[in-house]
Amino acid sequence: MNIYESVKKQDAISPGHRACAGCAMPIIAKTILSVVDGPVVVSNATGCMEVTTTIYPHSAWNVPWIHNTFENAAATLSGVETAYRALKKRGKITQDFKFIAFGGDGGTYDIGLQSLSGALERGHDFTYVVYDNEGYMNTGGQRSSATPFAANTTTDPVGKVRKGKQEWRKDLLKIAAAHGIKYAAQASISNIPDLLMKAKKAIETKGPTILLILSPCVALWKYPTDKTVEIAKKAVDSNFWPLYEIENGYIKLNYDPKDRKIPVEEFVKLQGRYSHLLKEENKPLLEKLQKQIDEEFEKIKKLSESGLQVF
Repeated sequence: MNIYESVKKQDAISPGHRACAGCAMPIIAKTILSVVDGPVVVSNATGCMEVTTTIYPHSAWNVPWIHNTFENAAATLSGVETAYRALKKRGKITQDFKFIAFGGDGGTYDIGLQSLSGALERGHDFTYVVYDNEGYMNTGGQRSSATPFAANTTTDPVGKVRKGKQEWRKDLLKIAAAHGIKYAAQASISNIPDLLMKAKKAIETKGPTILLILSPCVALWKYPTDKTVEIAKKAVDSNFWPLYEIENGYIKLNYDPKDRKIPVEEFVKLQGRYSHLLKEENKPLLEKLQKQIDEEFEKIKKLSESGLQVF
C-alpha cells in the first residue's frame, strides 16, 4: 500500500479526540491502522493514547478496542488472539482478524516489559506498536528508561550537580529481536512511506512483531506545535533515531543521511528539555551525546553491511 491509497481509507481514530495540538501519537496510530486489510482488534495500554481518545463517555475509535492497565496490553491481546484462534478452529469465526497493541514507552520499556516479553516468547500472532515520547508524559513528564541521556525531566531535573538524565536509553528493539521474533523495526512520522512499508510488513508477518516509533511530545519536550514533523526529521537526520529493521535476525539500515547528516545540536536546540545543553558549561554533555549517537549508528550500519544474522 502506498501513501495515496492509505489516506483514502476511513480513519481508525476519528477527529475530536483530546490529544495535544501537534502530538505525533494520532499520526502514528492512523498511519499504522491504514494498512490493515480486514477486521482488526486494538489493545491499548494506559497512557496518552488511551486517555485522550476515550474520555468517558466518548470514544474516538472506529475499530474494536480494549483498554488495559499500564502493564498488560500485550498479555490482554495475547488472550484475545488465543480466544480468536480457538473460535476459528471451531468454525464460529470465519474472518481473518489482525491484532495490534499500542503502548507508550512507560507502559512498554518499563511497566509492561514483562508482559511484552512473555507474549513474544509464546509466539502470539500480533503487532506491538510503541509510540515512544521518551518519558511518562501522561503523568507529568517523569523519566523512563526510554528517556535519552541529558534530557530534563521532572524526576531527573537539571540542577547544579546533575544535568538531566545520566543514563542512555534502553535498546528495546534489540531486546525484542533477541526473543527470536521474525520482524522488528524502528520508524518515524518524518518518513511516512517507510512507516507504511514497515507497518504492512509487521502486520502481515505471522507471529509477534514490534514497531518502535518516535513520538515527539509538545508538552514535555517543550517546542511549538507546528514543529513536530520537523523535530522528528531532525532526529533521523542527526542519527539520533536511525531508521532500520531486523527481519529474520538480519539488521537492515533503511536510511543513511550521509551528506545530509546534521549535528545532534540541530535536533536538541528546538526543544526546551535540552536548553541546558546549549550553555557553554554543558558543552561536554552535548559532545558526549553526539559521541554515543555516532557510535550506535555505526554499529547498526556495520551490522547491516555485514550480512550476518545477528539474532
